[in-house]
Amino acid sequence: MTSAARAPRSLVWAGAVVFVVAVGLVLLMVVRPSAASPSGAGTTRVSAGAPAESSADVGFARDMSVHHQQAVEMAFIVRDRTDDEDVRRLAYDIINTQANQRGMMLGWLDAWDMPKSSEGPPMEWMGHPATATDGALMPGMATDAQLDRLRAAEGRAAEVLFLHLMTVHHRAGADMARAAAASASTDEIRELAAGMARAQESEIALMADMLEARGANP
Repeated sequence: MTSAARAPRSLVWAGAVVFVVAVGLVLLMVVRPSAASPSGAGTTRVSAGAPAESSADVGFARDMSVHHQQAVEMAFIVRDRTDDEDVRRLAYDIINTQANQRGMMLGWLDAWDMPKSSEGPPMEWMGHPATATDGALMPGMATDAQLDRLRAAEGRAAEVLFLHLMTVHHRAGADMARAAAASASTDEIRELAAGMARAQESEIALMADMLEARGANP
């Protein structure tokens, strides 16, 4: 084979190598984790250096995961107890947003090699540990009796009870989120917590309007 014939084949191989390298760089850019947004969008990002067991970061991730879990449970309950589109839309938003945020926080605990539960009381990282009462593990959380009432209610009664319970739930959640935003050591917790506080305060105002529209006190 002449050198003239070999030249095109060499160019083909060189072009193939360049293509493979380019594809690899694109894939690296696509799968690179993005920063966690306050709304819960994006994939889990972990900053260098895992926080300590006693840190606000770990405590908040654990406690807010539990707090969120009950909010999602209540939203699923009311979704099936009313046909009101506004309440069902709010329930849908809570289910999606808080389930997503809960998954992020549990993912960070895994990345930090921290257990998802602690033998100590909830909210110990805030300086005032909580004591469970009738199923309410933390401030703002509904009791077992209140959840049973919500499951038994229908229509407007279910809507009003849900809005009252979720307002109390959000107020306590926003307080916890503000504490974490102020004291956490990792960017991911500070950013997520600050976004949670803003979003829950906005929903508290929305629920006050919804209660007023139903002739109930906020």
